Amino acid sequence: MLSLKAWPLADRQRITGVFTDIDDTLTTEGAITPDALQALADLKAAGLHVIAITGRPVGWSEPFAESWPVDAIVAENGAVALISSQIGLQPLSHGRQQLSKRYQQDAPMRLANHARMQQVAQRVVREVPGAMLSHDSPGRETDIAIDHSELVHLPPAAIAQAVQIMQSEGMNATVSSIHINGWYGAHNKLAGARWIVRELFGRELDVELASWVYVGDSTNDQLMFETFPHSVGVANIRRFEAELSHTPRYITEGERGAGFAEVAAVLLQARQP
Repeated sequence: MLSLKAWPLADRQRITGVFTDIDDTLTTEGAITPDALQALADLKAAGLHVIAITGRPVGWSEPFAESWPVDAIVAENGAVALISSQIGLQPLSHGRQQLSKRYQQDAPMRLANHARMQQVAQRVVREVPGAMLSHDSPGRETDIAIDHSELVHLPPAAIAQAVQIMQSEGMNATVSSIHINGWYGAHNKLAGARWIVRELFGRELDVELASWVYVGDSTNDQLMFETFPHSVGVANIRRFEAELSHTPRYITEGERGAGFAEVAAVLLQARQP
């Protein structure tokens, strides 16, 4: 991973959009910090698209999508999007913006998958010592989440066991900085990014990858790090470094929200005449 200072000016000048993880990338100890929130606003004000992609549930994401200066939040690892009424516009100075909700799966499929997933969740809780559903589980519509580092701490062996159970049940499973997420379907963060670019702009992300940057912090960001030629890890990603098959190209000096603010600063500096 290279220092953010090594990111060439010409490459930064081409960036027109930012994808970012939320937990431990935008947030610090569970809340967005003023510097990270200002960074989002500054990016939007400069005309960049800003889209958050998270494993968090859509219910948890809704108040942030209403109040943060972002084009959209893609929740539940790519399954559902909350889209702002302010796409491409200056962020609102006060109040909350209206949202629309869109899904990758139709309603009958979501209903059938939901029933199957609850059975798997109960199996994980029953078989993995110390395992418990994430506290945000009531807001989830298309996946399940087991807490491993938010309110409880699961050792690596227990995390691996939970992942193995989900996979044995035919689920996709991924580990974020706080949760083990499992779901049925072909979506993931990258598929969600491709989908939201088509939904919002009618374009194909793969054609314009060089115009986007992805910012993340953990193992469930690896596919994004591998795919995006411009990818950045905030400094706290180093705690997962030994587990990463694909690392971000660049790394910030600051952790979490402070690191995201660094990314915004170098992008905005590149746009100055």
